Amino acid sequence: MAAGQAIAQETSSRMDGLRLSNDAPIQIQSDKLEIRDQESKAEFTGNVKVVQGTTTLQAGRMIVQYSAGGSVAGGNADIEKIDVSEKVYLKSGTQEATSDTGTFNLVNETLVLEGDKVVLSEGKNVFVGCKLTVTMRTGEAKLDACGGRVMIQLDPKSRKPSN
Repeated sequence: MAAGQAIAQETSSRMDGLRLSNDAPIQIQSDKLEIRDQESKAEFTGNVKVVQGTTTLQAGRMIVQYSAGGSVAGGNADIEKIDVSEKVYLKSGTQEATSDTGTFNLVNETLVLEGDKVVLSEGKNVFVGCKLTVTMRTGEAKLDACGGRVMIQLDPKSRKPSN
């Protein structure tokens, strides 16, 4: 077998690529945007695409929660939290993840992807569970099975040669 498989209830790893920050320019596209400054919210629906640096996020729906007193239209919205749903796809560098829903908490710098099947891949290495939690500052990741088992498929050819 070219790739080994390991099965467990939870696994931890480093996912350095899966990060969004609150201090780099961000471009957002969608079919519809509704800004509710009184609630400090902006809702993007339909073919949502977010690009920040080398990170791309796609979803059917995204709700951005920003600090009170900020304004998306005025360009001074300090984003606190982003909730995404409806077929979430996240790509950063060589890492990709898919899920049903996701939450980026930019205050405590965490990303949580959840769903019936959360898939994280880097090249031919694949991790499958139902909840992926990433600490964006460190890149540390934890994949939970939520009652089932996580599945990991590793390609030995993907290892970096040691000198």
